[in-house]
Amino acid sequence: MKAVVLHGEVPEDAGRDEQDVLIQAGHVSRSLAEQGYKPTVIAVSADFSRLIDHLNILQPDFAFNLVESIMGQGRLIHMAPSILDYLNIPYTGARTEAIFVTSQKLMAKRFLQMSGLDTPPWISPDDPDANPFTPGVYVIKSVWEHASVGLDEDSIVSVQNEKKLHKIMKSKREHLGGACFAEAFIAGREFNLSLLAGPDGPDVLPPAEIRFDDYPPGKPHVVGYRAKWDEDSFEYQHTPRTFDFPAEDAPLLKKLTDMAQACWQLFDLKGYARVDFRVDQAGRPWTLEINTNPCLSPDAGFYAAAKCAGLKFNGVIERIIADM
Repeated sequence: MKAVVLHGEVPEDAGRDEQDVLIQAGHVSRSLAEQGYKPTVIAVSADFSRLIDHLNILQPDFAFNLVESIMGQGRLIHMAPSILDYLNIPYTGARTEAIFVTSQKLMAKRFLQMSGLDTPPWISPDDPDANPFTPGVYVIKSVWEHASVGLDEDSIVSVQNEKKLHKIMKSKREHLGGACFAEAFIAGREFNLSLLAGPDGPDVLPPAEIRFDDYPPGKPHVVGYRAKWDEDSFEYQHTPRTFDFPAEDAPLLKKLTDMAQACWQLFDLKGYARVDFRVDQAGRPWTLEINTNPCLSPDAGFYAAAKCAGLKFNGVIERIIADM
């Protein structure tokens, strides 16, 4: 069977967050070849006519979709699966609609809120469904960009009036991809729950917690860009991932697992996904984001959870393909 591996085109001067998809594409392509498929890797640009022509020539049996952005823009993430839908080419992972809804964070938060899944309150000048302002600590986030793009300690702000908060958001819009919002900052613990499709529905892989080791007093506990991508930074070196928990965390982990499953069902996900949570100091979980195509690099969180569950890389890829 012929397969294409799609990823967003990566410019030579791209940062590590964009370059990472090249590592993913290489590992996925090798895995497909080892399993008997004939893979072709395609870098997707904004020239969609060219992509359609290329796919029509190749006539692949399916596509492994790794597109996270196009032209560095997360808001175009849904274009690749939309074209695959148009060409009737089966593809891995979430469908176009689910990718669009979950990538637009305000839309995703509205879905979560309407379904009764706790998500932190948010403020946005562009969202009539945003929550009323209350003084407190907020994190300024991009509406579209993922991988902690634009997120750092300066994104955590304490404000006493709404006018000041809107002024801060306006100053950060360009840095955050053109659109941003303020989300109530949940002080507490951070968890990632990865899900992988199986014959009887999605399996929640072992929960992971991101620790903030040796953080000095006053330093925000946030997994920002440096914590994810700058290997020489304090943040990267002091935010280890752990799968080990004391017995008293069992009820919390069960709650997180149930919420992750509920997110899968709510957004009608397929193949694989990751749901990020914060747990406040009272032990209440809050859903932050749903990632419909989490990083598949061998050193990334999704595969770390899969390894913790005893799975091999080829086995993970096989299960993702089986859920097309």
